[in-house]
Amino acid sequence: MHPLEKMFRPGSVAVIGASNDPDKLGGRTLLHLRELGYRGRIYPINVTAKQVQGLPAWPSVRDLPEVPDCALMLLPASLVEPALEDCAAKGILHVQVLSSGFAEEGAEGAAMQDRVAALARKHGMRITGPNALGSISPPDGFFGTFSSLLATAQPGPGVIGIATQSGAYGSHIYAAAHLRGIGISRAIATGNEADIDVAAAIDYLAEDAGTRVICASLEGCKDGAALRRALLKAAAARKPVIIMKVGTTEVGAAAAATHTGSLAGEDRIFSAVFRECGAYRTQSIEEMIDIAHLCAIAPLPPNDAVGVLTVSGGIGVLMADACIEAGLSVPPMADDVLARIRAIQPMAGGRNPIDTTAQLNGRMHVFEAISQEMLCGAELGSFLFYLAHLGRNIPRFPPLEQTLAALRQAAPDRVVVAVMTSVEEVRTKLEALGVAVFEDPTRAVKAVTGAARLRALQDAALAVPEVVVAAAPRRLAAGNEAAAKALLAEIGVPVLPEHVCASAEDAMRAADAVGYPVVMKILSDDIAHKTEIGGVLLDLADADAVRQGFATLMHRARTARPDARLDGVLVAPMVRGGVETIIGVQRDPIFGPMVMFGLGGVSVELFRDVAFASAPLTQARAAALVDSVQGARLLAGWRGGPVLDKAALVAALCAVAAFAAAQPEVESIEINPFLVQQQGGVALDALVALRG
Repeated sequence: MHPLEKMFRPGSVAVIGASNDPDKLGGRTLLHLRELGYRGRIYPINVTAKQVQGLPAWPSVRDLPEVPDCALMLLPASLVEPALEDCAAKGILHVQVLSSGFAEEGAEGAAMQDRVAALARKHGMRITGPNALGSISPPDGFFGTFSSLLATAQPGPGVIGIATQSGAYGSHIYAAAHLRGIGISRAIATGNEADIDVAAAIDYLAEDAGTRVICASLEGCKDGAALRRALLKAAAARKPVIIMKVGTTEVGAAAAATHTGSLAGEDRIFSAVFRECGAYRTQSIEEMIDIAHLCAIAPLPPNDAVGVLTVSGGIGVLMADACIEAGLSVPPMADDVLARIRAIQPMAGGRNPIDTTAQLNGRMHVFEAISQEMLCGAELGSFLFYLAHLGRNIPRFPPLEQTLAALRQAAPDRVVVAVMTSVEEVRTKLEALGVAVFEDPTRAVKAVTGAARLRALQDAALAVPEVVVAAAPRRLAAGNEAAAKALLAEIGVPVLPEHVCASAEDAMRAADAVGYPVVMKILSDDIAHKTEIGGVLLDLADADAVRQGFATLMHRARTARPDARLDGVLVAPMVRGGVETIIGVQRDPIFGPMVMFGLGGVSVELFRDVAFASAPLTQARAAALVDSVQGARLLAGWRGGPVLDKAALVAALCAVAAFAAAQPEVESIEINPFLVQQQGGVALDALVALRG
């Protein structure tokens, strides 16, 4: 039995703070348990009443005739700690603290919440909340919540599990599911998460036999490793996780010292972790419910290819456009298949979408024949049928039902979606066959897109590789660009032969040594972005240019940053060609070191064409990170350009990621640019920051 099983499916429950007044939270929660089908034993706890809502009441859980599986606590915040002590003395191991007035109220409440959490840990007790909405299990009739929604709408039993931090968000999902006729297996709102969080709830739902699809929403995360484990567990169980992360923040002022930090932000990191762990991130409750609904009644499509069969050419084009824009494919039918389709329906037009036109009249049987031909004509993962208002025409429904049932039987591993307006009887019958029904074509396409992405994400989901602990490089110390490059060279990242020069004469000798033309850059621990002060000079062709360049750089640096310590200049050979990229690592406070890759140079923050992955990297994960960036097409010979050395880029990414993962002292690394050439690559600028 999972440690959280009794939070969702208790055989007995104590309601601490039960009331006769249904307008009070303790009264409403007890009323839900009594009237909505809960078959377990209910123990109202009230210090004064002998009976509450017709049930015998007890002054304390210590007085109960048995140890309840779970307690629901609805007391003023000041009374929660002694009540938890009573639960511990009785041996109750599962408590849902629905009381508010804790960390959400300020410092005093936060201190009280810390004491509650410590008390629970001391006694081996698992708690949700404080400030939680409670949990429900509709198949068991258990509604351990004070949600006012239940007065007008009771979620029915189903296979969709829900885990959310926000109670209001959770109740809105319950309502949206109810309005769509979608059932729920288990649901929980974790509140302030002094103990049990959304990750723990996902972990439970991944094991729960009654849950097939998981919807989750979180505002933040305290344990990144636990969230990763839970999402990977669900992916391994082939349970789709549709997730929302609300709220975005910057990772902090210190991180903004590098492009990596300023580009990361909490939100991008969460998106990367979700993707790596097989979860699909949505942007709205509507989209979440649509995808969950589809996944609950149909298999995940085996590929991204979609077949569209429509009675309206215009709607067919709309759906095809939506598919392409979402990254799905709409492959044309082969000529011989089209010939057979037109033999069945001469008016049929198009190659995919196939437009039967509205002139079918009573010849609904042609849909079955055409759909079977489409099934044979391409490797389609999903079928979208636009059927206008046929779902409202009960007399004409049986042939349609037969057609869709035959297609489901012929292709049980494909997704079949009917897009039409319908009456409940029609929708219910089709969904029982495994055919999803949507009224809006675009929403149907979004749902299919989510399901297709989930299959690909689950297939690719892998745990972050083990960190190989290696000896720290000899030069593991904060410093300027020269120090950063010396460190990178030591871990295997290619750098140019460069010289640190304290005078113009030193710079001229260095330029003679490396060969003209050269690059000169100001060198200072205090100036992270040299281009912003004019601190980089390119293509210096002779000794006079180098002498003047030294003076120019020192003058610009002293003018722009009079407080900066100047270490001289860096002289390096001028390198031409290739594509500038950025390689970065930012140590996220929740998920640890995260690698960033994108197009580099001075425009990286303008275009923000970057992607993130958890460190360390395998070569395959590094290659996938590169491919996920739009600008990566420049590496493959864009518009007749040369094919560049992607393998050298992957090697550099892996080296930096392994180093950062193995060295907790490293706060961030930025190589900008890392120049990818036809053969090899080289770090042209670098910055390494250590944790303070």
